[in-house]
Amino acid sequence: MTHPDAPDTIPATRGAIQSLKAYYEKNERGIAVLFFVGGFVFDIVTLGRIDSWFAIGQQGLYLVLIAMALTHMFLEQSGPAPEPDGMVVLKRWYYRSRTAIVHFLFGSLLSLYTIFFFMSSSVLVSFGFLAFLVLLLVANEFSRVKSLGLPVKFAILSLCVLSFFSYVVPIVVGSIGLVVFLISMAVGSLPVVGIGAWARTRGPQLSRLAARQILKPLGIVLLGFLLLYYFRVIPPVPLSIPFIGVYHAVERTDEGYRLSHERPAWRFWHNGDQEFVARPGDKDYVFFRVFSPTRFSDQVLMRWYWKDEARGWTLQDSIPIKIVGGREQGFRGYGFKSKYQPGAWKVQIETADSREIGRVYFDLQLGPESQRSFVIDIE
Repeated sequence: MTHPDAPDTIPATRGAIQSLKAYYEKNERGIAVLFFVGGFVFDIVTLGRIDSWFAIGQQGLYLVLIAMALTHMFLEQSGPAPEPDGMVVLKRWYYRSRTAIVHFLFGSLLSLYTIFFFMSSSVLVSFGFLAFLVLLLVANEFSRVKSLGLPVKFAILSLCVLSFFSYVVPIVVGSIGLVVFLISMAVGSLPVVGIGAWARTRGPQLSRLAARQILKPLGIVLLGFLLLYYFRVIPPVPLSIPFIGVYHAVERTDEGYRLSHERPAWRFWHNGDQEFVARPGDKDYVFFRVFSPTRFSDQVLMRWYWKDEARGWTLQDSIPIKIVGGREQGFRGYGFKSKYQPGAWKVQIETADSREIGRVYFDLQLGPESQRSFVIDIE
């Protein structure tokens, strides 16, 4: 039995598909940006712990696959260009898709490292480094960047490998600092140096190309990392501060830390009393949580700054606090000041080598003694 309307169904479906394809081709850049933003937000929401060995293993696999594909492309420069049309299906698919696959894996890794570095420091301190990562992440989505030569691809690979080891080595060692950072840079350089050294044994022509296309991009990226670390621009991964706030009292109890504040409900974007009214005898508490990996043990500094109208931010106090990692919500700590003056204040949590992890601003005013009713939060 046949249906008169059936033949018209296929053309109608094909017409809809062609319309969607035409719309995509016309708006490719906007759609690419939309999917990029959506994927980035999805990564933030679904991101697990930075010290998850499953996630670390997945990133390691991505880096190996990228390195294998780029090395294969590099070696092909010494022979005739491959002709995919005469190949078997799987091999033909590889040759036609490998550039797209490499940039897809680059995008996944750059997205993760941008989030990791973003979470590990104040945006004000690391804006330049984070802006560069975001720019590279966005540029990776466009065909013009994908068509660039091997030096650029090996430079991005070097960036990803050094970013990977910049947080994996501290996780393994259990601390951070200059020595640990230098070790992470040395370990991170070994894979790319190994590829370059092996390529230089494949003949004089490839030896010269390896120096220019593999080792030189690595050297430039490595130098950039060292300079940015020297100027304290690289965030102190794997540490991060998911919470910091200002309170009138902090009390440790069996149910957790009791945080007392007077913040009105409508000022929901503040943590505690960032508009702090101090009565006689009050202490000014700053409570924070520092996330650090399991078996991580190190020291952070709580630095209190007061804004002088003539000299700007002036250091008033520096309190060392020992942190121990592993807790899902982060290591909880606090400090307080009982001697203070009115005005603008900020408290920064920094590593022992003065790299900022997070900060909180607050305004302190002096008020007369009076009865108060505190709101209690439990952390």
